[in-house]
Amino acid sequence: MNDQANIRKLLEEGLPQFIQGQFGEALFQYLLLLNKWNSAYNLTAIRKPEEMVTKHIFDSLAILPWVQGQRLIDVGTGAGLPGVVLAIAKPDSQFVLLDSNGKKIRFLQEVKRQLSLNNIEIVQSRVENFHPALGFDTVISRAFSTLEQMLHWTQHLIRPDGIWLAMKGRYPDTELETIHQPYTVESYTVAGIDGERCCVLIKNTIKE
Repeated sequence: MNDQANIRKLLEEGLPQFIQGQFGEALFQYLLLLNKWNSAYNLTAIRKPEEMVTKHIFDSLAILPWVQGQRLIDVGTGAGLPGVVLAIAKPDSQFVLLDSNGKKIRFLQEVKRQLSLNNIEIVQSRVENFHPALGFDTVISRAFSTLEQMLHWTQHLIRPDGIWLAMKGRYPDTELETIHQPYTVESYTVAGIDGERCCVLIKNTIKE
């Protein structure tokens, strides 16, 4: 990363629109690790650190208003997006980061170690094989699957009063036609990201 000062400046200027507090340094260190490991592990298609700030950090933070509860899971977390970013921003909440890809899991373990993120648990597993003792208040998906598939594969993970948060690009008309639970769609914008962004909030109506 050639211009670390510029990355710090982008974070410093952009973070206040999403969150208040001293989280910039941890997010900066996460970006350094992501950029370093990306060249060998191909963690993300985004190569420029400046774009990582907007398309990864700020896009992840944009869903904070809809995250609920103290126990959360990021399904198909990949490089920890949005899970690591949200865990940094919500240090009093507990996060499980779930992925089946061994390289990404090793990266996340290094992130947890170097940033001392004691509020995250990293699990290497396919979602259908992961059966935790307790359900989750919020089940988050950024690029896991369609809404219908997400609900099908993660129903066993959610609490009776929990919610799903699915991060999407444009309004997912066709996908919404396939689900039967009550939902709302929250549109949002992130400076530096062209095109539509939205978060689909789905309430769990299947009681145990």
